[in-house]
Amino acid sequence: MNPHKNHSSTLLAGAAKTDITPPLGTFVNGDFVSHYAQWIHDKLYAKALVLQSGDAFVAIVIVDICVLPKEYVDDIKLLIVKQTGIPFQNILIASTHTHAAGSVASVYLCAADLSYSKKLPPLIANAVTKAKQNLRPAKIAFGSVSVPEHVRCRRYFMNEEYQPFNPVSGGGVDKIKTNPFGKERQIVKPQSDTDPEVGFIAIKSLDEQWISLLANYSLHYVGDWDNGTITADYFGFFSEVIQQKLNAGEDFIGMMSNGTSGNINIWDFQQTANYPDCKFEKSKFIGKDIAEKVFQSLQYLQWEEEPAIEVSYTELMIGVRKPDAKELEQAKLVVANSSYENLEINDEGLQSIYAREQILLNELPNELPFPVQAIRIGEGTIGAIAAEVFAETGLWLKELAGKKKYFTIGLANGNCGYLPPAHEFEVGGYETWRSRTSKLEKTAEEKVRNKQLELIKSVQKK
Repeated sequence: MNPHKNHSSTLLAGAAKTDITPPLGTFVNGDFVSHYAQWIHDKLYAKALVLQSGDAFVAIVIVDICVLPKEYVDDIKLLIVKQTGIPFQNILIASTHTHAAGSVASVYLCAADLSYSKKLPPLIANAVTKAKQNLRPAKIAFGSVSVPEHVRCRRYFMNEEYQPFNPVSGGGVDKIKTNPFGKERQIVKPQSDTDPEVGFIAIKSLDEQWISLLANYSLHYVGDWDNGTITADYFGFFSEVIQQKLNAGEDFIGMMSNGTSGNINIWDFQQTANYPDCKFEKSKFIGKDIAEKVFQSLQYLQWEEEPAIEVSYTELMIGVRKPDAKELEQAKLVVANSSYENLEINDEGLQSIYAREQILLNELPNELPFPVQAIRIGEGTIGAIAAEVFAETGLWLKELAGKKKYFTIGLANGNCGYLPPAHEFEVGGYETWRSRTSKLEKTAEEKVRNKQLELIKSVQKK
């Protein structure tokens, strides 16, 4: 018997989390080379929110991890379907993109950790199962607040004296430099705008008990910790502080998702703000500041008790950029003469890394499936894109999709790498360097954003 069947509210909500902290020694990816879990600063989680309206279910899962490959996510979704009955297309699973978590994907010279990769799927699925078991009558509200202080475009125009090195083009020169460490005095200006908005959905029970709050911010990560650290970064600190501010119970699940931050971080090369210097203090400061601003905006929310749930999901086939025959042969020569065991991250080392990437890229199919998803919950809509999306794309979607009632979750339902707008390839920079991390055809962003907008409009019409 369903104890909620005769309740006046058609919305049911439940949330839960499972501990996914990797054991010491686990591979940690996100850098050009492998790191290993050496100490655990704070626990990592898979956090799930399940919503039901009538016969419609949706599950949103945010995982403290750098990236999740599409095939890996698909297998987890099938496990969730088996355990809960929630339809495959109604499940959203996204990475936070913390760079201090266990590796389940090969990234540059770091391999996936086989033991952790095997351990993680049932833990993620169990979070959804527990969240569904926790369903109770609820109400929901969409909100937003501007927090421009902590987002910076990380791609810079440099003065003419500095020539940004491109390791893919045989030592060619870019017009843009990403993260110009040590070259701060040669910066002219940031290349593009940021998205300062924190979008969020808040969920309460009908007796005013907090169930969950899912936020979304377009900040890559903070990274104020030593290699070998395990931490959820600012995503985790936000979740802790918002729970404290709400005076919520232990069963409350705070969640921060990554937005369209492919070209955005908080490495303040122009020193426009003063942040604490000690390890973890910057990420704590940012997480706390965002949580406080979200908390202050809650008084303006308009709550819905009977929101309709609509979901649209599709997969585009997107072409893969590959080296031509000459480039492939040149890459093989570089690999043959490289010493990967003694590699240094300098121009020569980057050429060795990217030469290897060309060979691995050549082994991929010529096209790859790219998931795109839109979820409407009452008056608000969430988009999901399986890539590291630029802020420009996110702002475009917000402008056309309803502005303050919409946000995009990046690295959702898989990881197809960076998704630069086509014009970015004309100026270069790290995010465009051809590799398994930036492998999609140059027109991919236009195809994806147009399809995303189409899905958004389709669920908003229903």
